[in-house]
Amino acid sequence: MSHDDHAHSRLHRLLPHSHAAAGRVDDALESSRAGIRALWISLAVLTATALAQAAVAGFAGSAALLGDTLRNVAGALTAVPPGIVFWLGRRAATRAYTYGFGRAGDLAGIVVVLVVAASAVTCAIVAVQRLAEPRTVTHLPWVAAAGVIGFAGNELVARYRIAVGHRIGSAALVADGRHARTNGFASLAVVLAAGGAALGWRWADPVIGLIITAAIVVVLTDAAREVYRRLMDRVDPGLVDRAERELRLIPGVRDVAGLRMRWVGHHLHAEAAVVVDAALSLMAAHEIAADAVQQLTHHVPRLTEATVHVTPATRPGAELHLRVSPAHLSV
Repeated sequence: MSHDDHAHSRLHRLLPHSHAAAGRVDDALESSRAGIRALWISLAVLTATALAQAAVAGFAGSAALLGDTLRNVAGALTAVPPGIVFWLGRRAATRAYTYGFGRAGDLAGIVVVLVVAASAVTCAIVAVQRLAEPRTVTHLPWVAAAGVIGFAGNELVARYRIAVGHRIGSAALVADGRHARTNGFASLAVVLAAGGAALGWRWADPVIGLIITAAIVVVLTDAAREVYRRLMDRVDPGLVDRAERELRLIPGVRDVAGLRMRWVGHHLHAEAAVVVDAALSLMAAHEIAADAVQQLTHHVPRLTEATVHVTPATRPGAELHLRVSPAHLSV
């Protein structure tokens, strides 16, 4: 899978879908109650971790701890977009929302990006102020303990996600677990800040706060890029190439006149135009179109619905429209 397919999600990383909502989700995760439960439990654990750190940051005055708290808030939010898609995206399509509600996760992704951006700005302002006007960080043992709590919370989430991911066969969940483990080690930087403050290095805390801010900005950049790509209906070009290749292999297809693909929630939708012999009967054209849809849904990962337009080779503009879903074929 490409970087776009996993770009886990870095909000993964915050989203989800790198494919935030699609890349953070694979078939095993989507079809497993244990996998969905793992997302929500991770959200609860990381939220509790961030709240514990926030309580200490409130009276200790540590810029580094504040930054780590905000970073863990961002980590907790990783479960929100896919969780919303699981909950709302499975609702049946309506006459008003004919494509269903699968893109609800993209809206959640926008909110997540805004929250993370606000966190980065807040962390940067506090760290810069502490550099300009150094303050003594108090309750250093509590600050160090909060850093350890950040490590422990992320490590717990990492082990749980990895264990569940291996059990249900979800590579996406395993990848998220490994990312949480990386976040856990980053929390130990707060312990270093507390140690520096104990040695009288008043600059240590705000400097580490700025380093954590930089880490948040990196995550924010990747997350914003991913949300932009999803809103602009970007898909991995390799998937488009693969779909075209499969269409050209179908007996009776002379050429592929056009192909468009888009993500709706965790699934791909495709619209293709194939050129066939003008002498074919309506039934023969129907069979080619049906075969085209079956080949697409079978060979292209996460493609679940397609519309095929069959165009006679010698009569441009004369088209047979065939809309197909996995459970329904109609001319």
